[in-house]
Amino acid sequence: MVLLEGLMRLRQSANHPVITDNTYAGSSGKFDSVCRKLEDVITQGSKVLIFSSFVEHLKLYRQYLDEKNIKYCYLDGSTKDRQEQVANFQNNPEYQVFLLSLKAGGTGLNLTAASYVFLLDPWWNPAAEAQAFDRAHRIGQKNKVFIYKFISRKSIEEKILKLQEEKTGLFDMMIEAETDFKKNLEINEVLKLIDAED
Repeated sequence: MVLLEGLMRLRQSANHPVITDNTYAGSSGKFDSVCRKLEDVITQGSKVLIFSSFVEHLKLYRQYLDEKNIKYCYLDGSTKDRQEQVANFQNNPEYQVFLLSLKAGGTGLNLTAASYVFLLDPWWNPAAEAQAFDRAHRIGQKNKVFIYKFISRKSIEEKILKLQEEKTGLFDMMIEAETDFKKNLEINEVLKLIDAED
């Protein structure tokens, strides 16, 4: 459990160091890259779904959008007006951005108004990522959907992607939640994720 907690902290730091250290006053390359791409999408009048595994990470983008006076929809596990958020994004052109936690927004939603999907951090289970992408690409969807994954170089995120490739067969068979996958991780695989020399 201590190792898994450490892995989560490393993943959060790869998104933005301030998530794990509230005294951090520097910038984040990933955050800056996402914001630049987000501005491009908004300028061209398109709509975008932004997924993260961490609610704390989504809060940073909420602050950014609030400062820019950009309207957005939001959904995590605690959201009460789920259908209202979906309806605003689907039908109101003023709402171009939808921030979603990967767990809460991965299933049961039809968000075909989106032309872009941003995945801010890789998940252990690529099948769960695919479910999130499928929110924007449903039967009857006529628009092309562009999917962007934002990965911090030389971080645990690159090692997660490598592990995903090595475990493709296992991932294809998995339909359970992330926590069930963690139970199937061997100790050597966990140690490999945090090995600085790999």
